[in-house]
Amino acid sequence: MKLSVVDNRTRLAEQAADPTLVALSEEMADRSSSFETAPAGLVVAWAAERFGSRLAMSCSFQEAVLIDIAVRVVPDIEVIFLDTGSHFDETLAYVEEVRARYDLNLTVTQPVEGAQGHPCGTSQCCEFRKVRPLRQALADKDAWMTGLKRSDAPTRRRAPIVSYDDAWGMVKINPLATWTHQDLVGYAADHGIPEHPLRSQGYVSIGCEPTTRPVADGEHHRAGRWAESDKVECGLHA
Repeated sequence: MKLSVVDNRTRLAEQAADPTLVALSEEMADRSSSFETAPAGLVVAWAAERFGSRLAMSCSFQEAVLIDIAVRVVPDIEVIFLDTGSHFDETLAYVEEVRARYDLNLTVTQPVEGAQGHPCGTSQCCEFRKVRPLRQALADKDAWMTGLKRSDAPTRRRAPIVSYDDAWGMVKINPLATWTHQDLVGYAADHGIPEHPLRSQGYVSIGCEPTTRPVADGEHHRAGRWAESDKVECGLHA
């Protein structure tokens, strides 16, 4: 159930007053600063040691760079794919290709009850198809790892590498936060990572089919996401 604004503010105030959470938040902030120039693999290794089996990673499967880095360190890390019911067929095929290549410990979520009333592209679609399913998948975890990068959007420019995320009530780890799009492309080429089938057709940042278009030469790599609106975030990172 989605918290009301008042309930959410109350919960955040309680968290802010909890000395254990204050200490955890400070620890994560210090750790984030120390990781500013660290290799992504080192961040993953620290996260695995710090949180063990209570760490999971979410992945959109527009590429598999973070998966490649993570499974080199933690071969059985749980990887969560949010199946919104509106993905390209090519994305679903790519998920299976990557799953087989890395023998992934893969969890695939489904939209929660009520999603039928919020088709892809409507204002609440991501709440029912991404946010709530991920909350359910992370219910027994203390930390989650993402492929978020500061270069993705203005809303992410200050994204820390590690932080205690008040909105999610858990630690959030972004090993690729300092990477650029070209860093991803270079790593994928150097390590022979399979490419998403739509990349050759001009799709760079790949989300749901109704809200994703190819990117033209000179456009930002996320210009094809929600191109007909002012939306820049699905709710997972905002």
